[in-house]
Amino acid sequence: MESDLRELVATVQNPHLRQLLSAVFGEGSPTWVRYRSAPAAKRYHQAYPHGLLEHCLTVAQAVSAISATFPGIDRDVAVTGALVHDIGKLEAYEMRDGAISMTDEGRLYGEIPLGYYTVRRAIECLDGFPDELAQAVLHIVLSHHGALEHGSPVVPCTREATLVHMIDNLGGRLGSFDRLERELAAGEVWSGYDRALGAGAYFGDRALNGRAAAA
Repeated sequence: MESDLRELVATVQNPHLRQLLSAVFGEGSPTWVRYRSAPAAKRYHQAYPHGLLEHCLTVAQAVSAISATFPGIDRDVAVTGALVHDIGKLEAYEMRDGAISMTDEGRLYGEIPLGYYTVRRAIECLDGFPDELAQAVLHIVLSHHGALEHGSPVVPCTREATLVHMIDNLGGRLGSFDRLERELAAGEVWSGYDRALGAGAYFGDRALNGRAAAA
């Protein structure tokens, strides 16, 4: 995953965004050391070591792939926003003895404000970073949950923010299926009710493949 992330970063053509990504994800960066090993959530998706890297990378790869499909999207902005959209989770969650819990900062401020200030501080350390680029990336961070009731202080108001929100939501949903499948009891094809999905998950193909293998 680390190799895949660095390959993706290398495709970003805007020099200011490349500089920002290098500052955040450079191999000598303290942010990178934490980012590559952090979980993406406490429970619902990629709630395990390296989960944050896995989630943000898959979201960014999907954003990169789909950017050319719709006109008017600045791919470099969208990919950059996708890679940093959840960076506030570095401050919001912690792992102790294999258990994931929220930090005091996570409970007091929330992961989105923490992410906003992390990215903003990184931008402020870069000379000549254009204001409009900063605005575009920071808006993605602030709006990626998509709705005020879901914790975003603003809703997506740009093409790039809308794309990142939609792919982020999709990635989280599909990540829930992975979690539920790992927890599924032998011989079962339905999980129990899952709050993230709003229903149980069905794994009929998995059951059929299991029976075929047993035969």
